[in-house]
Amino acid sequence: MKDQKENAILKLSFQFALKIVEYSEVLDDNRKWVLSKQLLKSGTSIGANIREAQGAESRNDFIHKLKISYKEAEETEYWLDLCRDSKNYPDPGQLSEEIVVLKKILSRIISSLKSNSR
Repeated sequence: MKDQKENAILKLSFQFALKIVEYSEVLDDNRKWVLSKQLLKSGTSIGANIREAQGAESRNDFIHKLKISYKEAEETEYWLDLCRDSKNYPDPGQLSEEIVVLKKILSRIISSLKSNSR
């Protein structure tokens, strides 16, 4: 976890994934298995792809992996919105706000990398 302490987006995405795991367990307890599984997959994939990007073979590969993370964040936001707005679903609370922050950070990193490569 040494790299994680030095890399803010790694740390944020890992902490977010832990919260997604916990929220998915709450959904499971409430018998909301379909959204639980979807959310667990996309919500934990964000950080997994960011971590994978750390071993990218090139700048373009790094950007590509971060773009995948961003897409997973978009999907995660969708599932969280569904949970938030559906009757009989536990409120995702801060997760909805945290995913927006993660998306903004990823977007800035991607934009910065693209503009610096021109």
